Amino acid sequence: MGARKRNRAEEIKEQKKNTYSAVLRNCPTSPRKMRLVADMIRGNEVNNALDKLKYNSKEASKRLEKLVLSAVANWQTKNENVRLEDSKLIVKEIFVNQSRTLKRIRPAPQGRAYRIRKRSNHVTVILGNLNDQVEEKVNKKDNVTQTK
Repeated sequence: MGARKRNRAEEIKEQKKNTYSAVLRNCPTSPRKMRLVADMIRGNEVNNALDKLKYNSKEASKRLEKLVLSAVANWQTKNENVRLEDSKLIVKEIFVNQSRTLKRIRPAPQGRAYRIRKRSNHVTVILGNLNDQVEEKVNKKDNVTQTK
């Protein structure tokens, strides 16, 4: 492995140390239905997001609640000495990608067959600190003003 590749790999490893995430794969819900719930909690504080998911009537909210709890558990393993209430964790990123589609056939009139597409999805949740978000926004504003 070359030096440039090794340096990039080390940078990625350092970034992953400060990233707290969880991934749900092959969830048997259509991505469109899952995105409705994911959009609801994007950018919210973790406790607020968990409350919204707990009292939402959609089926996808139960799966997302479990996923956010898993991301919080991943955060706790990397930060053993810090309390969750003091950290001000937010749902930094959440995105839903399409997974495989199972194709089934439903009988139709006059000997025809209609295709039924049973869709599934992948969901990724990335948590971050509220303080880090504010610093990133300030840095972006500084960069914009310096270039002008």
